[in-house]
Amino acid sequence: MKINIAIDGPSAAGKSTIADLLCEKLGYIHIDTGAMYRCVAYMAYKKGIDVTDEEKIKTVLKDIEIELTPQGKVLLNQEDVTEEIRKNHISMNASTVSKLSCVRTDMVDRQRKMALSKGYIMDGRDIGTVVLPDAEVKIFLTASASARAKRRYLQNIEKNIPTKSLDELEQEIAQRDYQDSTRQISPLKQAQDAILIDSSELSIQEVVDQIYQIVLEKGGC
Repeated sequence: MKINIAIDGPSAAGKSTIADLLCEKLGYIHIDTGAMYRCVAYMAYKKGIDVTDEEKIKTVLKDIEIELTPQGKVLLNQEDVTEEIRKNHISMNASTVSKLSCVRTDMVDRQRKMALSKGYIMDGRDIGTVVLPDAEVKIFLTASASARAKRRYLQNIEKNIPTKSLDELEQEIAQRDYQDSTRQISPLKQAQDAILIDSSELSIQEVVDQIYQIVLEKGGC
C-alpha cells in the first residue's frame, strides 16, 4: 500500500537528498516544495520584482508553471532551473517570499493536488503541520547549523556552484532558521506526531535506512 511521507526540517538538513533516495527505494515520487518556492523567487529575480511586494508577486504566480520530474529536475515554464534556483541569493529570497500569504496559499494548493493519489514524499518546513497533516509518516529532520553549513559547502563545490566560506554559510543558515521559525504564516516547527531525527552525526544512508524502517512499520511499501 502506498502512503504519503512528510519530511520537515530546517534549510540544508538534507531533506531533498534523502527524499530522492527514499523515492528510489520505495518507487515513490518526490515533491520538493522548497524548489517550488525557489521558483517563485527566481522568477521575481528575473523580472526585477521586489520579493516583499505582495501585489507584484501575485502577478508572478499567475505566470508560472512548475513541473517536478521523476528524474529530479525542476522545470519552470518548461525551462530547466534545477541548478539556478539553488544559488544562495535565490535561497534567501525564497525564505522571504514564502512569508507572503498569497504565495503560501498558491503553493499549498498545488502541493495538495499533487499528493492526492498517494505514493509521494514531500519535504519542506510545514508539510506535516499544514500541507499534509494526514500524512501517514511524518519526519522532522534536523542537524546542527555547522553540520548543515559543511554539507551545503561541499554540495556547492561538487556542483561547481559559486560558494561562500563555511562561516558565511553558517551565518546565512542561522538567519534563515530564524526567518523560517518566526514567520507568522506556517512557521517551521515539528508536528506533534512527527518523529525527530538529528542527522548531525549520521550519514545520508543511515537516515534513509531509519526512515525506510519507519515506513515499513506504518504499512507503506
